[in-house]
Amino acid sequence: MSVAIVTDSTASLPEELATSHGIGVVPLHVVSGGRQYSEGVDITTAELAAALHKFGAVSTSRPSPQAFLDAYEAAASNGADAVVSVHISSDMSGTVGSAMLAASQSPIPVEVVDSRSVGMAVGYAALSAAVAAQRGEDAKTVAAIASARARAATVIFYVDTLEHLRRGGRIGAASALLGSALAIKPLLALSDGHINPIEKVRTAARALSRLEELALDALDSAGESGVDIAVHHLDSQSRASDLVDRLRTRGPASTTVILVELGAAVGAHVGPGTIAVAVSPRPDGGQM
Repeated sequence: MSVAIVTDSTASLPEELATSHGIGVVPLHVVSGGRQYSEGVDITTAELAAALHKFGAVSTSRPSPQAFLDAYEAAASNGADAVVSVHISSDMSGTVGSAMLAASQSPIPVEVVDSRSVGMAVGYAALSAAVAAQRGEDAKTVAAIASARARAATVIFYVDTLEHLRRGGRIGAASALLGSALAIKPLLALSDGHINPIEKVRTAARALSRLEELALDALDSAGESGVDIAVHHLDSQSRASDLVDRLRTRGPASTTVILVELGAAVGAHVGPGTIAVAVSPRPDGGQM
């Protein structure tokens, strides 16, 4: 059986990795200045950051079911017998719903995976799915591998302000921090698809130091298996690059650490200055 892999643009999967593993990427949409853009196609993160710095009206929307159906039909035309479709947490976006609607009309079976995560935690899950598909696993096994890797990941992030999360309605339990938002720098984490506060500190420098320590704690908890780490950022490349260097220095040689710019659709909800870390244990200790 030939199994094709599809994900969405919130996975922030670098184009070269998606291409080399044959992963299809369906873009989410960003609305800025009254115009709709496709993430990764006709809006850059620099353009998004400029709009967010002005606190302009920026919103996002899921891909249409037709966009997913087009991807599934393309996979079938290319010889696939089934598709595994790996996506952002259903609690953060309606993307999974669109994928499921498209799956019901697909000419070949589709396994839709709700990753309960975001960013490269989803990207790494899609990559593991692609590797499993290449070695001949069936669609249900590939989907189970993707789901397990996504759920094993730790995602921690720092935001300069909670205002963008509040505006987008994604703040959840972190809303308890709003009353003192001007006096704190929050650290947040994903827990089963939800954003939850984990610590609050007084300075950005202290927050980034704690982010590094928490990432290393997650790395230690992964045990002896290989681990991949992605450091995401939006309009904060210098700070993110410094964190990449420190994690590479302090982590074991078997760990890979990459710098990945945060996509526009997620960036619209967290704002400029965000630094996020995804710590993703490999399911078999092998390569990315």
